[in-house]
Amino acid sequence: PVAMTTNWAQPGLLWESAPGFVDTLGMIASGQQTAVDAFTMATPLDEYKHKITTHTAAEVLAHPTFGDGVARGWEWVNAAFLVGGLVLVGLKIITWHIPVSMLAGLALMSLAFGSNADLYAPLSMHLLAGGTMLGAFFIATDPVSAASSHQGKLIYGAGIGILIYLIRTWGAYPDAVAFSVLLMNFAVPFIDHYTPPRTYGHHKPRRGIPGKGQG
Repeated sequence: PVAMTTNWAQPGLLWESAPGFVDTLGMIASGQQTAVDAFTMATPLDEYKHKITTHTAAEVLAHPTFGDGVARGWEWVNAAFLVGGLVLVGLKIITWHIPVSMLAGLALMSLAFGSNADLYAPLSMHLLAGGTMLGAFFIATDPVSAASSHQGKLIYGAGIGILIYLIRTWGAYPDAVAFSVLLMNFAVPFIDHYTPPRTYGHHKPRRGIPGKGQG
């Protein structure tokens, strides 16, 4: 845990020496060796979470880490994941239930408890400055560990969104997508037990414990 949480190298002066978006693409395409890996630290969510206790939202967002948008490049990464996720939904590789309910759960929590940007990270940052879109479309939708019924998927996704907000806002980790998905994975057998799909030939799904209330 120490190596993953406290022994990070301090971030470099991103606004002075880090390459821009086009320069980065050029380095990737050419295979050029660079010291970009030296620029480490957690997401802009971490910067916002720790600075907002002593600064206003305007002062925190003025830091070059956030650039001119939500979080200097993170919004483009999340937008790309969103487009890729919509393609998966359009191709019917995944269904819409988990991504929509997860994003809705996160959004409702942010609107309910974090409407004041001078106290908590705003909704735009929760959606576009971390691993939210990656988690919603590519991690939470894993067919093996996710809930199976449509109703169960809605509960499962909403639980992930709520946990993400709780951990990001009052927990020790700045992003928490992986932890939230794992916690809800533990609950999947329970969710599946109480949200079975309708059996073919029956008008309603069979619920509860077999044998109870019969006879």
